[in-house]
Amino acid sequence: METMGRRLSELQLQVFFLLASVIVRFRPEGLLRVTDADVVDGAGAMATSLEAASRGIIAEVAATTPVGEGLRRQFDSLLVELGQGGGARYAGDAAEVLRGIERGARHEPRGVGDGAASYLALLTRVLPPPADELPAPPPSPIILP
Repeated sequence: METMGRRLSELQLQVFFLLASVIVRFRPEGLLRVTDADVVDGAGAMATSLEAASRGIIAEVAATTPVGEGLRRQFDSLLVELGQGGGARYAGDAAEVLRGIERGARHEPRGVGDGAASYLALLTRVLPPPADELPAPPPSPIILP
């Protein structure tokens, strides 16, 4: 997989799929819905925090929307768990992956789509939700004796 001409490392690919699964499974509180703009917001805020950390600056940048902030917190808890012992190099790799997610959700690569949730629809096709979150299949019309 390439991002703007660069190949991702094996670690970055693994981080991408873990972060994408967080996005697909995320359900905000109340009646709010996740949009691509929320993914841009949450991924951008988390990437900024990690980029600062890789330079030795401790900063927690908050997302600007409630849903984006919820996503950022989910990213943060996952990355804290994954990054134990990874140091500054890990923060840089995760920030690069988050910037790629941010570009995808902004629809920068052609072909993602124009809708408010086109990137989310793409991720859902690639990483379907777990079986326990899928709707139950309709009952069979066949009646057995």
